[in-house]
Amino acid sequence: MTTSQPDPSQPSGPTGERATPDDLLHARSDAEVSPEDVVLASGKDLTPDNLEWARRKLAAEGPAALDKLLP
Repeated sequence: MTTSQPDPSQPSGPTGERATPDDLLHARSDAEVSPEDVVLASGKDLTPDNLEWARRKLAAEGPAALDKLLP
């Protein structure tokens, strides 16, 4: 198994850490998005009302509903 080496041409932060390149960042996997996922990503509590809100949001927007909530 190989490990990636930091790119010395990239600036490092104050602690010597480097930012993760955008092409390596991702918000979610290809797994099915559940109402619970949407509620938690929104920062809300798992309540019946919030789960119903998430179900409606998923029905209207599909998996993109989660993408819109996550960075």
